Amino acid sequence: MNMIHPHPRTEAHAPDPSRPHAVVIGAGVGGLSAGALLAARGYGVTIIDPLDAPGGRAYAHRLDGFVFDAGPTIITAPWMFEDLWRDCGGRLADDVELRPCTPFYRIRFDDGAWFDYSGDPAAMEAEIARFDPADVPGYHSFMAESRRIYAVAFEQLAHRPFHSLTFTARTLLSLTRLGGYRSVHAVVSKHFRNDRLRTIFSFHPLLIGGNPYSATSFYCLIAHLESRYGVHYAMGGTNALVQGIAGLVRRNGGVIRLGETVETIMTEGRRATGVRLTSGETIAADIVISNGDPATTYGKLLRDHPRRRWTDAKIARGDYSMGLFVWYFGTNRRYDDVHHHTMLFGPRYRGLLDDIFRRQRLADDFSLYLHRPSAVDPSVAPDGCDAFYVLSPVPNLGGNVDWRDMAETYRQRIAAHLSRTILPDLERHITVSHIATPLDFRDRLLSWQGAAFALEPKLLQSAWFRPHNRSEELDNLFLCGAGTHPGAGLPGVLSSARIVAGLVPEPAAFVRGSVP
Repeated sequence: MNMIHPHPRTEAHAPDPSRPHAVVIGAGVGGLSAGALLAARGYGVTIIDPLDAPGGRAYAHRLDGFVFDAGPTIITAPWMFEDLWRDCGGRLADDVELRPCTPFYRIRFDDGAWFDYSGDPAAMEAEIARFDPADVPGYHSFMAESRRIYAVAFEQLAHRPFHSLTFTARTLLSLTRLGGYRSVHAVVSKHFRNDRLRTIFSFHPLLIGGNPYSATSFYCLIAHLESRYGVHYAMGGTNALVQGIAGLVRRNGGVIRLGETVETIMTEGRRATGVRLTSGETIAADIVISNGDPATTYGKLLRDHPRRRWTDAKIARGDYSMGLFVWYFGTNRRYDDVHHHTMLFGPRYRGLLDDIFRRQRLADDFSLYLHRPSAVDPSVAPDGCDAFYVLSPVPNLGGNVDWRDMAETYRQRIAAHLSRTILPDLERHITVSHIATPLDFRDRLLSWQGAAFALEPKLLQSAWFRPHNRSEELDNLFLCGAGTHPGAGLPGVLSSARIVAGLVPEPAAFVRGSVP
C-alpha cells in the first residue's frame, strides 16, 4: 500500500512572551500569510493546524517519489506573493521559482475538438476563428468588459473590508454599473454566440467554487487578470509557496503547531480570550484569526457563544460551493503530448452544472481538470514517470452521494474515460494512487458540508453579504481565507490576509493598554 510520507509535526518553542499574542486557526495560505504579516509587524504568532504539514487545501501528498499538490495549482497574481515576501523581510525569488505556463490551458470537448487558451490576443483570435470567425469581435468586447470589471472589483475593492452598510452603499453605484446582478455566463453570452466559446469563456468561476450560471459577473475579471499577468506554476508545486510562507512566519518568530485541532474559541463578553484544543490545552490570545471555513468557525468553534448574525439557522440557509472528487496518480511512463493544464468538458455543460449545484445528484457524465506538473517540473515524479491529478466537480454533502461506496467506482469511470481520450492504456501504467472526496474535505479540512470553497460566490453571498474579515460576533476575532471576503482562489485568499493584517491593532496598542 502507498503511504503518504509524514512531515515534521511541530516546533518545540513558544512565541516571544513580550509580544502581544495572535493565535491563527488553520495553516492554509490565508492563515500562514496573515500570520507572517503579523509576525513581521511585531506580534507573537501561533498557528494551529490539524494536519501534519502546512497548507490546508494547498497541502502536498508525497507518495513513493511523487509529489501531488492537493488543491490549487494555478497562480495568477505573482506580484501579490512578491509583495508578501517583501513585507515580511524576504524576497520571493530567493525561496520560490514561478514559471509562466504557455498556453494557460488546453480545453478539450467531448468530441475531441480542442482550444488552446492563452494570453496572446493574436493566438486567441486564431483559436476563436476556428470555432466561429464571427465571434472574434466578441472576444475583444468581452476582454474590454473584463478589464472594466477588474479595475473596480479587483483593483479598488478586493483589498477593502466590507464591514459597514455605509461603505457598501457608497460602492453600490459602481457595483451596479458593473452588472454584478448578472451571471458570468450571461455576460459571456452577450459577447459570444457560439455555445462552445460561451463555455470556454465562462468556466473560470468553477476554479473558485462558483456555478457560471449563478456566480456574480464580477468574476469575469479573471479573464483580464490572466491575460495581463499570465498563469504561473511554482516549481516544486504550489506547496513550495506554502513552505516559503511558513518560513516567513518562522523567520519573524512565529510558531506553527501541527497535528493539533482547535475545539473551541474561548470568549469573555465580546472578546475572544484564546482557544482550547481537543487535547484540553488552552492558549491565551490577544487576537484570534480563523483561517477555517466560516460556517465551521461560527457553527462549531463558537457553538456555545450567542451569535447575532451567523446563527445556526443562517449557516444552514447558505448556498455552499460544489464538492470535489480528486484522484492523484502517478504513472510509470510519460505522456509528453499532454499539456500542463487540460480541461476536459463532457457532453453537457448547463445540465451537468444543474445536477451538481441545484439537484445535487451525481451524474453519469462529468467534466474534468487534469493537472500534469511533470510536464515542466522533473522534481515531482521519478525519472521516466508522470505525476497527475484529475479533479471532477461533484455535489457537496448536501446531496445523498455515499462516497464510501462510490469513490472507487467513480475513480474507475474517470480512469476509463482518460484512457479512451488523452491517456491511452492508462490503467496498465498506474503505480501510485490516492483519492479525496467531499468526505475528506469535511473530515480532514473541516469544510462545512464538504464544500470545497465554502460559500458559493453568488451576488448575495459576496462583499458585505459574505462573512466579514472582522467578525460581527467578537471584537477581536478576524477571518481570512476562501470563505470570507473577497473569496476563494489564491489572489482572494492573499487579499483576505492583507485585509486582516490591516484591521488588527498595532502591537504597541496592547503595550499602551489602549485596546478595549
